Amino acid sequence: MNARIRLFPVLLLALLAIPAAAQQAGEPAHNLATFAPLDLPQADMNRTASGEPGPDYWQQRADYRIEATLDPATHRLTGTETIIYTNNSPHTLDYLWLQLDQNLFASDSRGAMLQPTNSRWSGFFDGGGFDIARVDLVRGDARTAASYLIDDTRLRIDLDRPMLPGGSTIEIEIDFAFTVPEYGADRMGRLDVARGTVYEFAQWYPRLFVYDDVNGWNPMPYLGQGEFYLEFGTFDVEITVPRDFVVVATGELQNDTEVWTDEQIQRMAQARRSDETIAIISRDEVGTPESRPVTGEMVRWIFHAEDVRDFAWAASQAFIIDAAGWDGTLLMSAYPEEGIGTGGEIGWEASSQYLRHTIKHYSETWFRYPYPVAVNVAGVVGGMEYPGIVFCSVRARDQRLFGVTDHEFGHTWFPMIVGNDERRHAWMDEGFNTFINYYSNRAFYGDAAQRSIRTAPETIAGRMQEPIADQPIFTYPDHLRGEGRGFLAYRKPGAGLIVLREYILGPERFDQAFREYIERWAYKHPQPADFFRTIEDVAGEDLAWFWRGWFFSTDKLDQAVAGVTAEDEGVVVEVAHQEGLLMPVVLELRYADGATERRRIPVEAFATSDAHRFRLGRADLTGITLDPDGLLPDINRANNTWDAARTPPKPKG
Repeated sequence: MNARIRLFPVLLLALLAIPAAAQQAGEPAHNLATFAPLDLPQADMNRTASGEPGPDYWQQRADYRIEATLDPATHRLTGTETIIYTNNSPHTLDYLWLQLDQNLFASDSRGAMLQPTNSRWSGFFDGGGFDIARVDLVRGDARTAASYLIDDTRLRIDLDRPMLPGGSTIEIEIDFAFTVPEYGADRMGRLDVARGTVYEFAQWYPRLFVYDDVNGWNPMPYLGQGEFYLEFGTFDVEITVPRDFVVVATGELQNDTEVWTDEQIQRMAQARRSDETIAIISRDEVGTPESRPVTGEMVRWIFHAEDVRDFAWAASQAFIIDAAGWDGTLLMSAYPEEGIGTGGEIGWEASSQYLRHTIKHYSETWFRYPYPVAVNVAGVVGGMEYPGIVFCSVRARDQRLFGVTDHEFGHTWFPMIVGNDERRHAWMDEGFNTFINYYSNRAFYGDAAQRSIRTAPETIAGRMQEPIADQPIFTYPDHLRGEGRGFLAYRKPGAGLIVLREYILGPERFDQAFREYIERWAYKHPQPADFFRTIEDVAGEDLAWFWRGWFFSTDKLDQAVAGVTAEDEGVVVEVAHQEGLLMPVVLELRYADGATERRRIPVEAFATSDAHRFRLGRADLTGITLDPDGLLPDINRANNTWDAARTPPKPKG
């Protein structure tokens, strides 16, 4: 068992009671549907019945070469890119679909028609969106102007010659430009600060939609709330900015001697080996001529990243840069002086240490952090994740800053490593991340971990009774009502995995299965069925009843002590589920001599009846408590107890 995350008692005691007539003849079998096999997609050689990628599994690849220039005077970015797209599918492709996410910010976009102007997903303005100047197709030495169609946030290229299956490639060259939104749907934008402007760039270049074995092309429009589904590849990116700007980005810098001073390079090397935070550009050094090694008006920063599904970056004249290290990984923070804590608050000066805990904890618990650098950026974005770099609010302080740093870098594992479809299944990245955040927060803060309150059983039970809970977790994120997104994409799925780990499977079985899921699907595209099947395969448990009740339905949980009846030399205890969500039942029994006993009734006991009865061979039972450790989101805990002094056993018969 992994001692690092053993936080609760494991309740896997066998049921020793002698079953009495648990189900009477003629009782309804309405619960049997809960235990029926899930209606999952048919397993095949691409995706196996065990949840593993099959021998015929394939996915496409998209590699990018991008050159971009930022003009701060006009907040304008111009760029040109070459995409090398590889068709590894067994299908012939006659056209390609690309994402134009910047078009969300056009004042007449589809998203602008749906999102209120004060929404978190807003940022629309006249002049927003991409200007596409050129789209060419390149095959060897042959270059042709592409025939293409732009529809809101999507671009379709009709190929002059089909792409053949089995590894054929094509190059796409695109010239693009756009004006940086001041606020870009809480995923990018710019923030004016005392010493300059912080620019955060995301969804900033045309990029391929995923073509997969489940849906073919996935050209779902970008409406703001739903996130992303992307192919993996290699990025070589050159970013040109004014001399006084510092750039941080996905991947590893390739020309450090051209953009950092010798002293700064030495400090970074020291930081990479250090547990403590090292200043790279201190507050006093920001904006000084000697902090920039180059001459001339513009400077080029070159980055390289492998096996990533996206590329993001940030730039500012105002950045304070500090860093620490863990196991050879450089952990950097970039923030303006407005991020520094005052009045006793802990601010961004603690960011690199928060980052160090996060990377170390998730690497040692689940899967090794795969990138050479991790960067936390303070700016206008409240919290958003990209490979090797995240954007968090410059105003975040104390546990809120730790929480948002931990959450956004937790996304390294879902969906940056395990590349699920966020546009359809937000719970597979937000919910899984909320789950691992729970343990990371507790590891850092202990019982003072505030973020764990979001997934506390009593909190989940309360939210389950609110109108926001009338949509199932499986609802597409763009179809979730705004007020319900946090609960249904983050908290409820995260809490469900905590229940599965702590109450149903136990940490040892769950952890092995969860690690295996990450290992199987690292740098691939899993679907929900792949997750369900992997957990069942490795844990050795049919969990259809749990997946159906927690993820596919809106049922609530209400376990109750339904009655205690006197019998010859003992009593019969009846427990029941009074709502549709079923769980195993754990009871703590108390006797007159002060002894206590715990028993566990498996969930299968409720397959054909809401109630289950069992006989105890002792007549001195004085009390019963269901779920004595408070691990379940039971909506009515008042009926979880029985006290003989208050309610004596019913007479026999």
